[in-house]
Amino acid sequence: MTRSTAKAPLAGTPSLLRAINDRAALELLLENGPLSRTQIGTLTGLSKPTASQLLARLEAAGLVLPVGTTAGGPGPNAQLYQVNPAAGYVAGLDVTNSHVRVAVADITGSTLAEHVVPTKGWAAAETVPRVAAAVAGAVRAAGLAEDGLHTVVIGVGGAPDPVTGKLRYASHLPGWHAPRLAEGLAAAIGAPVTIENDVNLAAVAEQSSGAARGFEDFVLLWAGEGIGAAIVIAGRLHRGFTGGAGEVGYMPVPGAPVVKDVRRRNSGGFQELVGAPAVRALAKEHGLGAPTAEESVAKALATPGAGDAFLAELAARLAVGLAVIVAVVDPRLVVVSGGVPNAGGERLRALIAEELARIAAARPEVRGSALTGSPVLLGALQRALTAAREAVFSTH
Repeated sequence: MTRSTAKAPLAGTPSLLRAINDRAALELLLENGPLSRTQIGTLTGLSKPTASQLLARLEAAGLVLPVGTTAGGPGPNAQLYQVNPAAGYVAGLDVTNSHVRVAVADITGSTLAEHVVPTKGWAAAETVPRVAAAVAGAVRAAGLAEDGLHTVVIGVGGAPDPVTGKLRYASHLPGWHAPRLAEGLAAAIGAPVTIENDVNLAAVAEQSSGAARGFEDFVLLWAGEGIGAAIVIAGRLHRGFTGGAGEVGYMPVPGAPVVKDVRRRNSGGFQELVGAPAVRALAKEHGLGAPTAEESVAKALATPGAGDAFLAELAARLAVGLAVIVAVVDPRLVVVSGGVPNAGGERLRALIAEELARIAAARPEVRGSALTGSPVLLGALQRALTAAREAVFSTH
């Protein structure tokens, strides 16, 4: 019998322990703001000499900075440290068929600049250079060098295939279906690029700092111009075999026609029931016609009688689709987000929750979005920050 001569990795080596301690200290600084050596030692359980060595390593690597001293306590003032914002910069993008919104943040998560570019009139062949130009505009507004970004995450209304990388379910975004699109964008922008489903990124934002914070199992239903869902199980996004988990706009549901060849038509049952055109049509039936679905909902909130009937029917339609999702996933929480639920506020949320409790065996809590601004953009920044921190904090 031949025995292998390869050496097994040694657990608990000094270098590994240092790396673990350094990462723990950086996470504490990100979460709690400036801390002293003593505070870091207390929170990590490290001795004062070890905490001092740790801070010296991180400062030499450019990952932390001294930022003043404590005041008002007994004894001499203590030096405070914070994560160096310049340790890395990221960008997040929210892409729709009307605009590209870009935000740039430093490694601490502070947003430095936002930049919005309309996409009307873009030719498919112009997608890569125009997106790169939009990112460059945000980078300039943030006062950074052209090559200053570490990571870029882009949220789009489609599902990137995990095998081919090609964007599926997104015929409304010309120019975003080319093979190796992420590689082309990375070359044009000058930083690694990840393309992610926009509703998935909204769920990332809600889990990080919104309505789903502290929840390991939840579903986010997005209702706006289109319909989508994000499914989080055991704290992780479930994307599905082809990346299409959550494309519930194509889901056949009671009350909507069964649409054949949904991929070619880019529509389906649930979309036909609660997508923006259906919401506008329903509002018109109740004498509440308006240019957009969101305006229709706002008008209903201010119109007793007809508005009440409209909101009740809209809530019932949304609850039908949610009941199907809940029956399969059985989440602890449902978050309703997007233009229509946000316009309906607490009143529409309560109606959805009430109707869902009537027709579903499981009764998850139903919450509205707790975020301001674009959840997709916030989620893109959060995903980019996670990737950048993992790389930057692990290589010093």
